[in-house]
Amino acid sequence: MYSDYYDSIGKVAETDKEVADAMALELKRQRDNIELIASENLVSPQVMAAMGSVLTNKYAEGLPAKRYYGGCQYVDIVENIAIKRACELFKCNFANVQPHSGAQANTAVYLALLKPGDTVMGMSLDNGGHLSHGSPVNISGKIFNFIHYGANKSGWIDTNDFIDKLYKFNPKLVVIGASAYSRTLYFDTFRNVIDCYRGQTGNECYMLVDMAHIAGLVAAGDHPSPFGLADIITTTTHKTLRGTRGGLIFCKPELAKRIDSAVFPCCQGGALQHIIAGKAVTAEEACTDKFKNYIHAVVRNCKAMCDAFISMGYNVVTGGTDNHLFLLDLTETGLTGKAVQDELDKHGITLNKNCVPNETRSPQQTSGVRIGTAAMTTKGYTAEDFVSVAHIIDNIIKSMQEELHD
Repeated sequence: MYSDYYDSIGKVAETDKEVADAMALELKRQRDNIELIASENLVSPQVMAAMGSVLTNKYAEGLPAKRYYGGCQYVDIVENIAIKRACELFKCNFANVQPHSGAQANTAVYLALLKPGDTVMGMSLDNGGHLSHGSPVNISGKIFNFIHYGANKSGWIDTNDFIDKLYKFNPKLVVIGASAYSRTLYFDTFRNVIDCYRGQTGNECYMLVDMAHIAGLVAAGDHPSPFGLADIITTTTHKTLRGTRGGLIFCKPELAKRIDSAVFPCCQGGALQHIIAGKAVTAEEACTDKFKNYIHAVVRNCKAMCDAFISMGYNVVTGGTDNHLFLLDLTETGLTGKAVQDELDKHGITLNKNCVPNETRSPQQTSGVRIGTAAMTTKGYTAEDFVSVAHIIDNIIKSMQEELHD
């Protein structure tokens, strides 16, 4: 895999050694480090080749066969392939493959279905939600009135809180999904609650599922699917789907025109056709048994690593994991998530600080860290390897505690 990456660095070095040197350092970091950031992965040489292709030269505003520029007949073919494969992967009838990111996909959905000031309900950031689910520093929280449901003391989604706030605040849209939640999301339960609410109140309320983190698991059958239940589904393609960085939107057919118009011309200009090609290759790879076996290993490895931390006495939020990530609550260690993140960086282990339920520290410090197994499973790590890494992290944390008390 890495030999293919060296080729691109060599080409850049022919005219720009400064940038090439920085690229080479990043390649070395990715090759040598133990990568445990749950939202990162390593793409195949085929995906990378598609992203670095001549398609980057073509500007293509609009949709296939409805472009605002000439000469789009071949990028139309690529985009139609990406749409077809995305629909085949998730067994649905509509996909918009143009969003530049998951956050932009969510923004497009909000603008398609809502008016500024409308009430939306999403999972709070402290309990596992995402910035684009109504954080006050994000455009979603600045334009719309977001109400947040949370988790109980153990970190599980608080269903009673969800139901109470649904009826109290009457949101026009509910966002289901998270960036730091280690348990299964039962979309049928959310669907039933929302349908009951609509039936009893007569209020309109859309259900949006942001499956950015679990898309690969959904594709492989390792997590329940939101398709056929949610009105709209958004995702990224670079986490567990192991593809190019970008976003996708799926929706019921009656919402398709509104979604398309919200992506372009409302939110974005010309689609990135080289990235869409990468999405097409990503979807093709994700349809294979090889990919499914990979995802099975990701989940298996995550449970093994999580169980290792539990056996060593660590506080794992919710007491375990059902997917590709888990959270360590470091409150009892006396260490901040940032301090642990920074120290592990020095030892070639990369993860990220993360808020925990009922967080008492700032998002810049946090009381926990998030750990994911997708990237290192791509690099060939087994369950035994992840258990070994857990013990290495434990030794580093214990050394930090000793220094703290000296």
